[in-house]
Amino acid sequence: MPYSVYKSRTCISSKEMTAYSDYPFPDHYPNSFHNSKIMKYLWLYVKHFDLLKYVHFLVCSVRKHSDFSSTGQWDVVVDANGKQESYVFDAIVVCSGYYNDPYFPLETFPGNPEKFLGKKILVVGIGNSGADVASELSCAAKQVFLSTRRGAWIWNCVWDNGNPMDTVLFTRFHSIINRMLTASMINKWAENKLNALFNHDVYGLQPKHRFLSHQATLSDELPNHIITGRLQVKPNVKEFTKSAVIFEDGSQARIDVVIFATGYTFNFSFLEGNSEVLDSQCSVFKFVFPPQLEKPMLALVGIVQPIGATLTVSELQSQWATRVFKGLNKLPSASDMMIFSFFPSGSRFLKSPRDIRRVPFIDYMDQIASEIKVKPNLLSLFLWDPKLAFEVFFGPCTPYQYRLQGPGKWNGARRAILTQRERIIKPLRTQVISNGQPPFYRYLWHIGICVSTLFFLIFIIKV
Repeated sequence: MPYSVYKSRTCISSKEMTAYSDYPFPDHYPNSFHNSKIMKYLWLYVKHFDLLKYVHFLVCSVRKHSDFSSTGQWDVVVDANGKQESYVFDAIVVCSGYYNDPYFPLETFPGNPEKFLGKKILVVGIGNSGADVASELSCAAKQVFLSTRRGAWIWNCVWDNGNPMDTVLFTRFHSIINRMLTASMINKWAENKLNALFNHDVYGLQPKHRFLSHQATLSDELPNHIITGRLQVKPNVKEFTKSAVIFEDGSQARIDVVIFATGYTFNFSFLEGNSEVLDSQCSVFKFVFPPQLEKPMLALVGIVQPIGATLTVSELQSQWATRVFKGLNKLPSASDMMIFSFFPSGSRFLKSPRDIRRVPFIDYMDQIASEIKVKPNLLSLFLWDPKLAFEVFFGPCTPYQYRLQGPGKWNGARRAILTQRERIIKPLRTQVISNGQPPFYRYLWHIGICVSTLFFLIFIIKV
């Protein structure tokens, strides 16, 4: 099967935060894993639940049926083994995401950005992919230049004490603290934390925006390659010449190859009314249901930009969509959906297509979970299962939390939550050195019971 990602790509969210809610990753998998391992995990999931029998064909087009206003049905043309066939379906879930129409801003840069085989490379764009590609190429190329229009805050997948960053920061405890702090306070803390790792200004990466205003870039390797000189950060491209590039600061460099890491545009070309469904204001209700349809029989899964694992969010969206299709959940009126905004950004975020769909990880998942009655009841857990409540509140907000109760309840969810720290540690302990002392987290439970009682009493009503 061909891959749509570069060979060295690794997942930026950790395995416990990325797993499906009823199927943890194998415990020997590394926390930050190669793309081939997530493909293997998906195949394991498909085999475990015998899902391959439901995959039949390639979709060519999706259009409203002639009586859509009364039935909500769709006409679908598919490619089945090279032959086009037509079907009528009751509902459609679009799960193709938006990484399918690359954005090449060639009109922005006058000149000729042709590729040539050689050793001097320019990477345009400092998102996660741009940082990865530039870092990898700098190991072999004579020189790599990384062009960035606005700079970026760079944070690490490896966080305090060597733990995966998302398992440390994406907890319900931190989520409540964040609600109590102002944006200015969070910005100051985050920027000081990241500048303590390396000074963004000195490294040429100082953004023109605050930390919360735009998606940060995750890269543990980028500053290492900058400090060696193999990778040079440059400003935005002004124009290309036949064999060189001129940057906005007037500097020039001879270039053999140009790589655009400039993201993607929204385009579901197979879907009728694509431009209406994906309007510039992103009025899709909670980033799932287009409000202008007469019948809520179309759901968009995975178009949101969570500050966390997309796979986890997409699973909850899918559960909600199927319940709406079955009539088990009702949506508000079209007018109410049009005026609803999940997370009003105001001037907090930059005006970019990516930031329009940006949402806080736990808050967004909890809102979707509330729709389908699977949000964990912390007060009930605290009263009846304090050990589990402590891990749910202070530990990483892993997807298993949304299988503790309600539709789709999984009996293995409690154990998956209580053993998640063991799965995080196991792949790291390839050489066990014992100093005769029990791990710190064993002590943490005894201290945490007292602390958690206080926090639950203060905050639980607000959750």
